[in-house]
Amino acid sequence: MSHVPYKIDHLGVAVQSIEETLPTYTNGIGLKVIHEEIIEDQMVRAIFLQVGDSCVELLEPTSPESPIAKYIEKKGQGIHHIAYAVQDVQAALDHAKAQGLRLIDEQPRRGGHGKLIGFVHPKDTHGVLTEFCQSIEEEEE
Repeated sequence: MSHVPYKIDHLGVAVQSIEETLPTYTNGIGLKVIHEEIIEDQMVRAIFLQVGDSCVELLEPTSPESPIAKYIEKKGQGIHHIAYAVQDVQAALDHAKAQGLRLIDEQPRRGGHGKLIGFVHPKDTHGVLTEFCQSIEEEEE
């Protein structure tokens, strides 16, 4: 069943400043940075920190118009979303929609760390912004 999550891929954490936040996660908690990138279409800088088979993704807005900037303005810094790894994002989105869940993304799109992603609206997941993600790096090699 390609739509069923097989692990938590990452937890997204909205932060005002990665420079101010990162030492808490690296020095304080002991996590290691494994990837960093700017995701232009989402207007965000993302840092991925390894936690076993999962990650914590720190998300810093690169523009006041960024969804992350708007989230921080409304709710403050903190956990922004939970991402579940699936074999097929489109199948996961289709399944969620068939179950009556409202989608933010009808089709998968490119996300951070070389993945396809799609979001389910938090109003239909009890206040938790839910992301499905699919690794695609292997397919491109």
